[in-house]
Amino acid sequence: MLKIVFSKDKYHMNWLRPDYPYTEIYCPENLSYNVENTRKGDIYHTSIQFINRSKWPIFTSIGEIGIYFPLEGRYDRSDICLRYRCHTHIFCGGNISYIIALRMGGEAPHLGMVLTEGSLAAYSIERNPENKSNDRGCFILHPSPMELEPGESKYIQWTIFPHSGKNDFIRQVSKLAAFVLVKAEQYVLHPGEDNRIMIMPSFKAKSVQIDGKPLAQDKYGNYVKKYTAEQTGEKTFSVSVDGVHTFCRTFVQEDFLELAGARCRFIASHQQYKGAYPALKGAYLVYDNEEHHIFYSHVNDYNAGRERVGMGLLIAAYLQTKKQSDKDFIPFQSGEGKMLDYSLKQYIAFVEREIVNKETGEVCNDFGHDNSYHRLYNYTWYATFFIECYRLYEKISFLKTACNILSKFYQSGGYSFYPIELPVILLDQALEKADMKVERVKIRDCFIRHADTIVKNDVHYPSQEVNYEQSIVAPAADILFQVYMLTKETKYLQAGKRQLHILELFNGEQPDYHLYETSIRHWDAYWFGKRKFFGDTFPHYWSALTGKVYALYAMISGNKKYAKRAQNSLRGILPLFFKDGTASCAYVFPYSINGKRASFYDPYANDQDWGLYYNLRILGNPALQMLIKGNFS
Repeated sequence: MLKIVFSKDKYHMNWLRPDYPYTEIYCPENLSYNVENTRKGDIYHTSIQFINRSKWPIFTSIGEIGIYFPLEGRYDRSDICLRYRCHTHIFCGGNISYIIALRMGGEAPHLGMVLTEGSLAAYSIERNPENKSNDRGCFILHPSPMELEPGESKYIQWTIFPHSGKNDFIRQVSKLAAFVLVKAEQYVLHPGEDNRIMIMPSFKAKSVQIDGKPLAQDKYGNYVKKYTAEQTGEKTFSVSVDGVHTFCRTFVQEDFLELAGARCRFIASHQQYKGAYPALKGAYLVYDNEEHHIFYSHVNDYNAGRERVGMGLLIAAYLQTKKQSDKDFIPFQSGEGKMLDYSLKQYIAFVEREIVNKETGEVCNDFGHDNSYHRLYNYTWYATFFIECYRLYEKISFLKTACNILSKFYQSGGYSFYPIELPVILLDQALEKADMKVERVKIRDCFIRHADTIVKNDVHYPSQEVNYEQSIVAPAADILFQVYMLTKETKYLQAGKRQLHILELFNGEQPDYHLYETSIRHWDAYWFGKRKFFGDTFPHYWSALTGKVYALYAMISGNKKYAKRAQNSLRGILPLFFKDGTASCAYVFPYSINGKRASFYDPYANDQDWGLYYNLRILGNPALQMLIKGNFS
């Protein structure tokens, strides 16, 4: 069995997982193949010859041919992951196809693969469902459609090599192949925004075209297409450079304020329970976009508690935005404001009646104060919700509830937990505004103690609902940066930067809006979706957690690059929302998973509103916007 171990790797990591065969192939019956693997030092070459042995021409479709490429995407405890596992960023972009595999701890050497002959159109996943959320599975590469005459052969060939990171990967592939680097300035745009697509061949090109139209070379030797975004939706630009074909895929989405308005109106009209069962009155529930109805199940990820609070957060944040931008906005006037205000107050009543004990701070898992499944994530989410309610309505009781919830969170083991969304700055600012000095000092001490625990743990992450994932690393960086903003103590900034380095390894830079600055997540559509697919979700709304961290670091450091990365990451989740106010919890990206066709938006609207909430809360920040605009000056 082939192993790939690079000579300068002090950990002697085998990049090929042992439970799937490298370059195992399936293909149509009358198509035969030969596989040749050779090695020269740390450079590995794979050549696959496909031969038509029949007397008839063979036309193949995407998915008919599969080539197994098993990289180490298993998720064990963090100390194993950081040394012996990798994040795999794949681009099946026709003639320009490649893999950037990064060791999860960030230490070089990493693995790179570049296609040197042939064309790849997509990839699929094969995985053992018994491993649930802790195994990304085996990648299966699909050649682009081919036509082979009787007796004709065609080849798929690639080179595997070590590299020291994303920039070094680009430098090396430019020497190993006739490579064309394609980059867009933005991948998710709003109508009326300007964009540039840059084409950078590694060779002297005679003809460079986008969508069949030639491009001229600029003074830097690059080829640039400039355009203004117009019609909403996906746009794939076909790139051709001297017969080398690839693409750049972008998406034009409504402005996030307009998108949020449509989404909030839909939630209030279609996702709030108004039926006969009294305990559920006012709850925001899952919505089935296929069957056009709300859905409830006592199963955790489809119940009336937990992540569903994201809908309440979105509406509270949207009403604040309207209040700030619309001088005539009165919550109880006729029209949108009155409807959303009424809906939110119904939801607040539901939460206070069924989910949260305002006095003790206990946050339950489902309505009826059902806490048979105790979950610490719930505490910080509902604390954030009550803070946003205070920011909207300025009622001190909401802040007191938020403080009680966080006190209970820390009493229940929160100091060693890495929560998704801890409202450090949000609460501190609210308590300052409310002149709640005692509560402010008390909760600041809790936040600092929590950050000290993370500093001590360094990169030894606790396993939580998944052994190791982006939404364990992101909270570590998030809390450290927020506590730095609170205290100005350098140790939190330095520790946060270390976490940031680990976090950004989860994100790719492929020229496709699904993949660019989108975090690797590969289990969410199973737990939250209707189709119950395990597999890569590009995007999934929690990818926005990385954008939030980028934004914090940008505002702390003044780094314009991270401000732009924050925008790309946060905007990257916007394709999950649709113009009519409907939404999807995840896009399942691979061509197929365990043989079942994928590449679809899951029909359930379930929890994705967290991502839109972060767009409102973070991209609306004037300080961040100044940095983003400065990036283009």
